[in-house]
Amino acid sequence: MTDKNDLADRVVLITGASRGIGYFSAIEAAKRGAHVIAIARTVGGLEDLDDEIQAAGGSATLVPLDLLDGDAIDRMGGAIFERWGKLDGLMANAGMLGSISPVSHLAPKEVDKVFKLNVTANFRLIRSLEPLLKQSDAGRVLFVSSSSAYSCKPYWGLYAASKAALNAMAKSYAGENANTKLNINVINPGPTRTQMRAKAVPGEDPETIPHPREVAPKFIDLISPDYTENGQYIDLKNDGKTSPL
Repeated sequence: MTDKNDLADRVVLITGASRGIGYFSAIEAAKRGAHVIAIARTVGGLEDLDDEIQAAGGSATLVPLDLLDGDAIDRMGGAIFERWGKLDGLMANAGMLGSISPVSHLAPKEVDKVFKLNVTANFRLIRSLEPLLKQSDAGRVLFVSSSSAYSCKPYWGLYAASKAALNAMAKSYAGENANTKLNINVINPGPTRTQMRAKAVPGEDPETIPHPREVAPKFIDLISPDYTENGQYIDLKNDGKTSPL
């Protein structure tokens, strides 16, 4: 268990919290004193998360929610306002890989769905939660992206385009808040032992890449009030190198 208590009395929302990086980041945030609002569609995964957080002495609010439902995101924002009146951190982790396929072979419905989750849902989170984040003395937003946004490898066009769009939106949003207490950054976790990675690279030995619990502390460091950079791209694939978006 970490000795840090940098998130004491802070409220942090994490999407995609029922497994993988979101799951272990939620545990890390709770261990560091945050009350975690855990968002995911999978109720069982959220319940497992809650058990682990309580066992570690932390606290969480579970919100089974489909991020494709923008109106539900708005209602959640209202509920957070009624209960806490602020939000100190948003880790926008939920994402969808989509098919690894030639661009010309992609189904229009799948393209719409991937962009709706990877881009539009994050816009809806910004729209609904910004007033709450600005009530914090040190609001922090962290978007989880991918090197695919820059590499744009053949057959990865859908995922790459959605993450490139996310990065572009985050860069603009960070610039808009350059003179506020709200900081917005983007992280690329690099290869990590998740279900999405297994789907994307099925022949890879998972034991050769980091487990989500190993990278989770680095994610939570970036939504701590101690981290004061804005508009940065943090590349864990490249030893945590930081560069402007």
